[in-house]
Amino acid sequence: MRLGVVLFPGSNCEQDVVHAAHELGIGAEYVWHGDTDLAGFDALVLPGGFSYGDYIRCGAVARFSPVMSEVVRFAERGGPVMGICNGFQILTEAHLLPGALLRNTGLKFICHPQPLRAERSVCEWVNLPEGTVVDIPVNHNEGNYYCDVDTLERLNANGQVVLRYCEPDGSRAPGGSAPNGALDDIAGICNERGNVFGLMPHPERAVDPLVGTTDGRPFFTTVMARLAEVAG
Repeated sequence: MRLGVVLFPGSNCEQDVVHAAHELGIGAEYVWHGDTDLAGFDALVLPGGFSYGDYIRCGAVARFSPVMSEVVRFAERGGPVMGICNGFQILTEAHLLPGALLRNTGLKFICHPQPLRAERSVCEWVNLPEGTVVDIPVNHNEGNYYCDVDTLERLNANGQVVLRYCEPDGSRAPGGSAPNGALDDIAGICNERGNVFGLMPHPERAVDPLVGTTDGRPFFTTVMARLAEVAG
């Protein structure tokens, strides 16, 4: 199985993703933002960073990179695509995922380990039992997820909310557990089909035992195992 990691000008987490993949025995290669050929890749990751310097707003310029037309086609054919942090922002700008990522509540950059609760979802990238709590770092300034009421209802009804910010015991604080003010404590969502997944936390930074937690491993191994099973 080959994982393509899309590299935009201003990306700064692509090496972390490739290292995480190699740590797990997954073949991973960079895909330049100007490329228009994704042949041979089984899954794609849009990594974190500041694509095009977050000019205009996060992901707004990257959405028009030549590679994104191919990413959209790849996703429409059912190919697995994961956007991490800035990658999540790009996926919303490309309308592969609904909603938007706004400035954090308090207008401050946040960077710390964060408990997340897995929800029951249709996401192909995650197969954690509902209620499982994982500890994954967050590192962003615009991670405040927002959507309208109708969209939120559809996300919940269709099993598209994949992860929520929570307390260490899995509960949610009465005033919300999202450190960025995200609506309904949403940390990650997927499309209705389940093959496109966006999340603000960084699972690639929780793979190597040297960092103290390997809770990020299932975010890469699950989809690859599914792909290998389908391939026979």
